[in-house]
Amino acid sequence: MRVVVQRSGHAQCTVDGKITGEIDNGLVLLVGFTAGDNEETINWLVHKILNLRIFDDENGVMNKSILDMGGKILSISQFTLYADTKKGNRPSYIQALNGTQASSLYNLFNQKLSEHIPVETGIFGADMQISFTNQGPVTILLER
Repeated sequence: MRVVVQRSGHAQCTVDGKITGEIDNGLVLLVGFTAGDNEETINWLVHKILNLRIFDDENGVMNKSILDMGGKILSISQFTLYADTKKGNRPSYIQALNGTQASSLYNLFNQKLSEHIPVETGIFGADMQISFTNQGPVTILLER
């Protein structure tokens, strides 16, 4: 499982001209799954994401988590995180988990996050338009 974590001032996901998820002051998560990912993988990453100290404290030092600052999450499924570009110019996505299994894990991931913090999402498998302001910029790649 790979998750790109980005600190955001404002973020929005649009599908067919309709907003499906929108947040202010929180995290944008781009989430991809591969073979072997399971509930244990999800639990580890949920804990890591919720406790990442990447928000500024009163001294301007990245010392607060999203739980500390009361933000929200915009979670976006993104199988392209498992793109293999070693050969040629057309990426291979063979390492990405199939849609049925990935969708199930993605839903579980979002459910576990939402037990602790508000979570907005895109639509799994849809052609989504994501717009956001990356604050910092702060971008962290998590993998397990």
